[in-house]
Amino acid sequence: MTAAPSSPAGPSPAARRNPVGAHVPVAGRGLTGTGLAYAAKVGAEAVQVFVANPRGWATPAGDPARDAEFREACAERGIPAYVHAPYLINFGSDSDATRERSAESLRHSLHRAHAIGALGVVVHTGSAVGRAPGGGSRYAEAMAQVRADVRPLLDELDALGEAAPWLLLEPTAGQGSSLCSRMEDLAAYAQALDHHPKVGVCLDTCHAFAAGHDLAEPGGTKATLDLLTAAVGPGRLRLIHANDSLDVVGARKDRHANIGAGHIGSAAFAELFTHPETEGVPLIIETPDGRHDPARVEGARHAADLTLLKTLRSPA
Repeated sequence: MTAAPSSPAGPSPAARRNPVGAHVPVAGRGLTGTGLAYAAKVGAEAVQVFVANPRGWATPAGDPARDAEFREACAERGIPAYVHAPYLINFGSDSDATRERSAESLRHSLHRAHAIGALGVVVHTGSAVGRAPGGGSRYAEAMAQVRADVRPLLDELDALGEAAPWLLLEPTAGQGSSLCSRMEDLAAYAQALDHHPKVGVCLDTCHAFAAGHDLAEPGGTKATLDLLTAAVGPGRLRLIHANDSLDVVGARKDRHANIGAGHIGSAAFAELFTHPETEGVPLIIETPDGRHDPARVEGARHAADLTLLKTLRSPA
């Protein structure tokens, strides 16, 4: 799969197994004019986009003509697309208003994803904000809220049939009262959602490393993927956010670094391409793009990250 028109021979087996891509901007000329143009510039074979302000509650309507243009362009170029839901979503909050807005926001992302032909919607798994009556953790109550608020949205997906996007749970870096940061935590989260057939996982390598999974040690990536599979079963890993980490393992800090430039290191990313559970799973980078570098070239750092990932996957 390639961002630009493919050669007569088509994409390599390695590219078909694991297309690599980037979270792309869409402001200005929209999903196709800005987003896919950026994808072509950096050599992305898959894309992730926001369909709303990632730090707000607004749920803007899409333009059917532009949605169709994007769907058709992705299909023509063989580019799988994904949506990242807004960061404010948290079904573990002790605020009814936050939960209501979270449901509205996630519903919007799911339906917009369906409209643009995206394969999945990534949502952070949230945290148990507040304290239980009498003190202590609100974990059990927060997980009950996840079930109460998210399960109806999954029922709505059923009405869309096979074309419905996956809901992709992204474990966090372990900050605060995280509901799900370790791979083992995914078991209870998936159970709360009745192991719905459209519930999958988006593994963020920086988050996993921050939560204490040492991807940098030999075999660490395989061990982490094995734990993920044991928690949710095979076939649930549907997307990988490939990000190196500015901080050491277990730091519980979500600070991304460019591939090979952080504490995870490039060898761990090479290992991603060899595990059975990553078969057919795209990798999306959310790494620094250098926008604040005085002499930056737009997309240059993303292009370098994708070039490195393609080199690392080539033996796979």
